[in-house]
Amino acid sequence: MTTIYLISPRAEPLAYFGAEIYAHSGFAGAQMVADLTMPTVAALIPADFHIRLCDEHLTPVDLDAPADIVALTGKTSQAGRMLELADAFRRRGRIVVIGGPYASLSPDKVRPHCDVLVRGEIEGIAAALFDDLRAGTWKAEYVGEAADLASTPIPRWDLYPNDRALIGAVQTSRGCPFDCEFCDVPAYAGRRQRHKDPSQVVAELDVLYGLGYRSVFLADDNFTASRRRAKGLLTAIAAWNRTRPDGSMTFATQMSVDVAKDDEILGLCAQAGLAVAFVGLETPSEESLRETGKRQNLDGDPIERINRLLEHGIMVISGLIVGFDADGPDIFDRQRRFVDSAPIPIFSLGALVASSGSPLYDRMVQSGRLLAEHPYGTAQPWSSNIIPQQMSGEALLAGLRHLGNHIYSPQAFGDRMVAMLDRLGTACVGPAPVPNGESLVASRKALMRQTAELIKHLALSGPAEKAMVTRIGRHALRHRPQFLPLVQTCLRFYAQIRHVYRLTGFEPT
Repeated sequence: MTTIYLISPRAEPLAYFGAEIYAHSGFAGAQMVADLTMPTVAALIPADFHIRLCDEHLTPVDLDAPADIVALTGKTSQAGRMLELADAFRRRGRIVVIGGPYASLSPDKVRPHCDVLVRGEIEGIAAALFDDLRAGTWKAEYVGEAADLASTPIPRWDLYPNDRALIGAVQTSRGCPFDCEFCDVPAYAGRRQRHKDPSQVVAELDVLYGLGYRSVFLADDNFTASRRRAKGLLTAIAAWNRTRPDGSMTFATQMSVDVAKDDEILGLCAQAGLAVAFVGLETPSEESLRETGKRQNLDGDPIERINRLLEHGIMVISGLIVGFDADGPDIFDRQRRFVDSAPIPIFSLGALVASSGSPLYDRMVQSGRLLAEHPYGTAQPWSSNIIPQQMSGEALLAGLRHLGNHIYSPQAFGDRMVAMLDRLGTACVGPAPVPNGESLVASRKALMRQTAELIKHLALSGPAEKAMVTRIGRHALRHRPQFLPLVQTCLRFYAQIRHVYRLTGFEPT
């Protein structure tokens, strides 16, 4: 029997939306979102293979694993560690296969580190790839085309340590029709969005529900890019959710802010239980939005649009970027004023980065503004691989540090939490999670108890933090008790982000 060891390496550095705070606090490792890639690939491997999975955020990589084949996958943030592991396994005589987004976007950087390079999507080439690996007749490179998602099987979640993931994951589409200059998604997933049939999505939700998940991330680059498709899927999810025997699910996803113009889809989101949306607002600067091609953000006031989402019971998480060519030294104050006016507790703040495969990357290469010391790009929110146009790199870092620490000061965070709670709608709030439901396995209950412990630790970390947690908790209990699960989610994010700031030297010096 051929043995294959599938590995998702840890991301470097720590991530805003990671869960490293659990291990740091003395608990076992945890993931914010269950890793979807490895269970999906595992489902495409023939039954006569022995499969072992490793999510390095949860368990250490076993360099001496008795595997015939080691397969690694990862994004830019995982590239350095991925290539390090590939070299270590090849020294031990293993056949090393590398695929995934980074391998597809930067094949020349990956090829020296592996025996087999897989570019593109795997569904159409999986049979040939695994047949060749079994027979020992593998080729140096396999290239997959954009897949018909009807060919994607239900992921092998039975092989994954589900007890250490806070929420599950289902991908319902691939691709994005927008052309944001800094984004690499169209380069490897295409502009034409492809969709799974609602019956496929519901079948995957059934599996995750049976494993005890009560919250799922719909892992789409833009869930509402096709409004007609999204409405049909949300209708199917809402019908499925109403029939759950042990409490319903809540969902999170990514969408563009222009969806706020469509009351029908917002109502369907609420009915389906879509409680959290990541929205890339990026910047209050219209010049910077035009520069980066984010036209969908220009038609309307962003705060008014966020309030429309909140009215339908959808909490917003948002991304902010600093360092566009149009950004002068005043951008940090502009961003601070914007953040202070927004009922959005969680922002992922970062410098503009040119990812491999993005139009911005090509422009920076052509203009001689790409920094060679970041060979994989950079996933650090406080560093960039481009030379800013209107400020020095040092000024960019100093401004980011000041802005980030303002955003995540206890007072500012508490103000935004209260503002969000006061605006969240109740009529269409959608189903609430049931953290103590009888269907949840004991190990998942343990993870939820540990989340509560993290929040207690946060309240004990200093007088300002204690006052913040007390203020938010009392406000929710008195005025919006139905939103206590969202409060816990936001405080967990806050604890993780402060942990990242602290360990990476981003806190004030």
